[in-house]
Amino acid sequence: MAAGRTASRAAQALILAVVVGLLALLVTTTADHLQQRGIRSGFDFLLEPAGFSIGESLLPVEAEDSTLRAFAAGLLNTLRVALPGALLATLIGVLAGFGRLADNPLVRGLASAYVNAFRNIPLLLQLLAWYFLLTDLLPATDAALRVAPGVFLSKSGLALPWWVDGALEIPEPGGFGIDGGARLTPEYLAILLGLTFYSAAYIAETLRGAVEALPPGQRLSALALGMTPRQAFVLVLLPQAWRAALPPVTSQLLNLFKNASLAVAIGYPDLVSVAGTSLNQTGRAIECLSIVIAVYLLLSLLAAALSHRLEQRALRGQAA
Repeated sequence: MAAGRTASRAAQALILAVVVGLLALLVTTTADHLQQRGIRSGFDFLLEPAGFSIGESLLPVEAEDSTLRAFAAGLLNTLRVALPGALLATLIGVLAGFGRLADNPLVRGLASAYVNAFRNIPLLLQLLAWYFLLTDLLPATDAALRVAPGVFLSKSGLALPWWVDGALEIPEPGGFGIDGGARLTPEYLAILLGLTFYSAAYIAETLRGAVEALPPGQRLSALALGMTPRQAFVLVLLPQAWRAALPPVTSQLLNLFKNASLAVAIGYPDLVSVAGTSLNQTGRAIECLSIVIAVYLLLSLLAAALSHRLEQRALRGQAA
């Protein structure tokens, strides 16, 4: 046993050394070829002025700010849409999964139609559809729809109450549009809605399969104890099914993070969009792509580690 483990570790170390050696050779060869052709390389451009501004960002970026600040703003924009999208997709997925198993034929039919429709239409087409819906079919800003008190929807996006300088500011119709509060642009809304409903459809189907894989006696026993179908699903079936569904649901949420890169198609300034603009400004294609790849890889590894920890905790709770 010990000899087998030693041989296995030695083989893994050898494979790792070969991979690192090949990567080092690739980097060295690429750098030599770029130098021979007089092409600048390296990551020093990150400290130089970006040469472009980002209008929609939690971190303001002007042309004179560094490219590194622009990449940070792009990453924040990616997280700004991916994190709420993951939360909303999980909630909607649970509701749609429950609807797929409902006794009411109307609810079951509507949930099935939603899941089948959003799973079978490519995400890029859904993003474009949401974008054109928000920018073409909604009224102009000066005739914005009043969705709720202090909430207005128009071609300019969604106006919401927000805290400004410590006080809650309520949007109000002004001379040329809506004054006050915060704005969610059509680009942000389109990518958020597209990612949410697309991912929720897959999560719903995953949960439905996990619930149906449970012994049928679980639901019947819960109903026999006087629980409603909703209580049986939430209190009995869902906790058990969630343990089995956690790995595939995590994969869907990871896909949501990676699919956020499609935001470039509708003009939302995410990490990929910023990288593309920086590439055009500096010509550092390899470096810009390397940064994007490294960031998405890091996010995926962190999410996978979190999923593994939650799965282990769920297994320990089941064993206890």
